[in-house]
Amino acid sequence: MPKKNGRNNTRGRIIEAAWQLFYRQGYDDTTVEEIIEASQTSRGSFYHYFEGKDALLSSVSYLFDQKYEELMDDIDPDMDRFDQLMYLNRELFSMIENSISLDLLARLYSSQLVTRGDKHLLDHNRTYYKLLRQIMLQGQQRGELRQDITVNELVRVYALCERALIYDWCLSSGSYSLVKYSCTMMPMFFGGFRADHLKK
Repeated sequence: MPKKNGRNNTRGRIIEAAWQLFYRQGYDDTTVEEIIEASQTSRGSFYHYFEGKDALLSSVSYLFDQKYEELMDDIDPDMDRFDQLMYLNRELFSMIENSISLDLLARLYSSQLVTRGDKHLLDHNRTYYKLLRQIMLQGQQRGELRQDITVNELVRVYALCERALIYDWCLSSGSYSLVKYSCTMMPMFFGGFRADHLKK
């Protein structure tokens, strides 16, 4: 992956610091000043990227994308593409369960339902969608994923399954392990798209 330039690094540092503080001490008890201090940036830099603290709620997709980039750097390129997808899901959900406040995640999802602006979770220019398309295409080329379904449809269904699991976890107030449940459900939801499924 290409290295991010200085401007993106500043924005990234602000986002990472903010979400760490949100998780540790809660959204309402975190101030902009604390975010600026923790990110080692300036007030001018903060307001260059964000109108205020509320604007950071939509930035969780940046954390998800960053996690995917890190995982793709470490993933075994010879691994079956279906297994890669299940690995990425498990690792992303582990990050969500262990470092994203359930309250903020629920607030994020509810804001996406009522927003009149951009629905950033559905932004197909995000790293998340680009990497999924790459994996799905490779899976088809390698004969591991079904070729009678378009790459875009495979990506849509996969992302839909992930959102459904996160949404249900939020509705259930985190009463079960998101990671453990997804390890059971994602292969069931997405298993029908394996190429060998057609042979059974």
